[in-house]
Amino acid sequence: MNTLQPAIVWQHFQTLCAIPRPSKQEDAIRGHIDAWARQRNLRTEIDEAGNLLIRKAASAGHEERPGVVMQAHLDMVCQALDPAAGGIPHDFSRDAIRTEERDGWLAAPNTTLGADNGLGVALALAALEDATLAHGPLEVLLTVDEEAGMSGAHGLRPGWLQSRLMLNLDTEAWGEFFLGCAGGCDVHVDRAVTREAVPEGYLAIEITVGGLRGGHSGCDIHLGLGNANRLLVSVLREIERELAGELRLATLRGGTARNALPREARAGVAIPASAPALAQVETLVARLEQRFRQEFAGRDDGLTLGCREAAAGTVLIPPDQEALFAALEASPYGVYSMSEDFPGVVDSSNNLGVVELDERGFSATLLVRSLRTAGLQELAERIAGVWRSKQCQVRIDGHYPGWTPNPTSPLLALCQRVFRDEFASGASVQVIHAGLECGLINAKYPDMDTVSFGPTIRGAHAPGERVEIESVAKSWRLLRAILAAV
Repeated sequence: MNTLQPAIVWQHFQTLCAIPRPSKQEDAIRGHIDAWARQRNLRTEIDEAGNLLIRKAASAGHEERPGVVMQAHLDMVCQALDPAAGGIPHDFSRDAIRTEERDGWLAAPNTTLGADNGLGVALALAALEDATLAHGPLEVLLTVDEEAGMSGAHGLRPGWLQSRLMLNLDTEAWGEFFLGCAGGCDVHVDRAVTREAVPEGYLAIEITVGGLRGGHSGCDIHLGLGNANRLLVSVLREIERELAGELRLATLRGGTARNALPREARAGVAIPASAPALAQVETLVARLEQRFRQEFAGRDDGLTLGCREAAAGTVLIPPDQEALFAALEASPYGVYSMSEDFPGVVDSSNNLGVVELDERGFSATLLVRSLRTAGLQELAERIAGVWRSKQCQVRIDGHYPGWTPNPTSPLLALCQRVFRDEFASGASVQVIHAGLECGLINAKYPDMDTVSFGPTIRGAHAPGERVEIESVAKSWRLLRAILAAV
């Protein structure tokens, strides 16, 4: 990374890779940036939610220009390849991110890279550091916990920001300006279960799904990628039918984050201990692996199914098992509807992000997104209804608003003009199905004029996340030009 250009941006991103920054554990990176800013005589404040605000006075002769906020989030999604599948053990609370440069991209082959949104942070800090830049008053707002609930944006101090123009640096497609995003909410499911001893004459085995790409549950939901939780339930149902109902569920676990497409899942089950039954299951699992590989060819070519002997203490009673299987099958997943206003853009979706069944009971966390408030409520309630019909306790929380597009935005017009001047071509205007903090921030600052852009990032929220190096240089050039033009 030391040789990448512009060095003023990449040196900050290198620091962000070196200092761990999982959601809700941003103290170290925030403290480092706070100290860095103070050493440069920049004014810093931290609000009650833990957000960091850095202010830089206008450059000489530009004091009367409008101020600009540059906004990004400090935390990153933490996903790593399973060591059992060839991954290198990684502790996100302690270990630095290992990067690799290849074919014009910078990637983290074993983990998430944190380009989402570390490069937004790096671009903003570079703008503060650049002594050659002509600009009005600058504010850099670095929020916390964006990836795990947006508590930083929810708790943003009212009246804190002085500027009324904001550049959000948290989108992932160079050459596009974003003017709107989906809102979202979490659906939490809990259910008590009744267990009994494994029936006499039964054998405990473990069924696994792995090797999936995973990805961002908003940006990638329309790509038709595999969801390990959904695939595992399909496998278990097929085994149940193959054995004429002689399958008993003991444990279930899949996914690690509500906003990441789950890459791995596993279930402990008990089946009749006879050799024919075990052979039936092994043959079926191998056949299903081939079927799924064909179904997801070109999208999830690394998909694997596994079957091995294991241990089980107790299993669910049949009514509880059937209730959970039925709810998992019936709950809407993936793209629910497409936007009528923005062709090709997902309107509403749901991700079955995390499921767990153990001795304490069953739980699941789903993330619902929609460009429309009514669409969000409709889909969340439909999902809740499915689970409640199976005697589950359901809680809907974590609401964050969408960001309503303003096509007449003066800041957008300026950004488009600057883009044409710098790159001799136009930039498209888009809305994004992912959730940005712009909706929450604009709710607290209703007169804020906001535009979002950033470099090209692929595979966010999944191991192997990568960023196009050239697009970082272009984003830096564009940011400098916009700040100079305001």
